[in-house]
Amino acid sequence: MNYIGLWKFHSIGTVDDSDELVYLAAEEYINSPMPYIDEDDPEAVLGELNERKQMAGSFVEICEDGSFYMLMPLPEGVSREEVDEAVKAGEIALRGGMMTQAPVAWEERDGEIFAELGMSDDGFVKISDGEFVSIMTTRYVKVR
Repeated sequence: MNYIGLWKFHSIGTVDDSDELVYLAAEEYINSPMPYIDEDDPEAVLGELNERKQMAGSFVEICEDGSFYMLMPLPEGVSREEVDEAVKAGEIALRGGMMTQAPVAWEERDGEIFAELGMSDDGFVKISDGEFVSIMTTRYVKVR
């Protein structure tokens, strides 16, 4: 499989009431219960919803030069001036109009893709998962 390209959020894994791992698509994830949030606190609920929307709008870009980028949409309600100031201050970087951090390295091993995410002895973790790229419990599907 050719992994080079742009991958968009497909689903996120969560544990159901039976302690089984299930994957939720974007809308399911955004609207799922928030047992770890005080749902009587409107600010906490809004904060969690915003984080979920950010995740559901995320992408992964795998570049031919061995660079791997995690891309997140800009938060709702942030002005262009605020974005420009954050970029100038080094708080965020932009790539394709989305927020990102410094790229990490990736490499192909026996037809599988590994990214240097620092969670193994050599720092590389397998992220290919059939038709998906999987980071932790988040799945991405190739769009181009």
